[in-house]
Amino acid sequence: MKTLSIDVRRAEPDDAEAISEAHRAAWQHTYAGIIPHRPLTQMIERRDHNWWRKATRGPATLLVLDVAGTIAGYATLGLNRARALPQEGEIYELYLRPEYQGVGLGRMLFGEARRLLRSLGCKGLVVWCLEENENAAQFYRNHGGIDYCEGIESFEHRQLKKIGFIWG
Repeated sequence: MKTLSIDVRRAEPDDAEAISEAHRAAWQHTYAGIIPHRPLTQMIERRDHNWWRKATRGPATLLVLDVAGTIAGYATLGLNRARALPQEGEIYELYLRPEYQGVGLGRMLFGEARRLLRSLGCKGLVVWCLEENENAAQFYRNHGGIDYCEGIESFEHRQLKKIGFIWG
């Protein structure tokens, strides 16, 4: 019998290529039909392996979900950027490659990101997602997030509403 290793750990510079691939797959799967094609493609291409290599050095913390040596997903987190909100921590991004979704790995990555923010002394947490990203919105509701505030993201000439979910 083989044992499958699943680990959430801090990203290392050598993970950059795999994170870039996970980012591309997750964003194409998640945002096709929501974010217009040209800005989506530009955002994905801007985050090549060099961009992710730099991201492993901060200022945000970058976690990876490692499933038997494959980077299945990632999360970025740090201090809350929305000064009007009292929550001190923020998960900026949390994405899984499509083939790893729906089996509890997102819950594992989210839980580790929350624990890390708490260990850094952050009281409360905010996560933003596009309103049209119904899977993400449902995920955060299922994990106790309160739909607390709204904002707007602009992509070319399209304005998309985003939802801010908060926890204690």
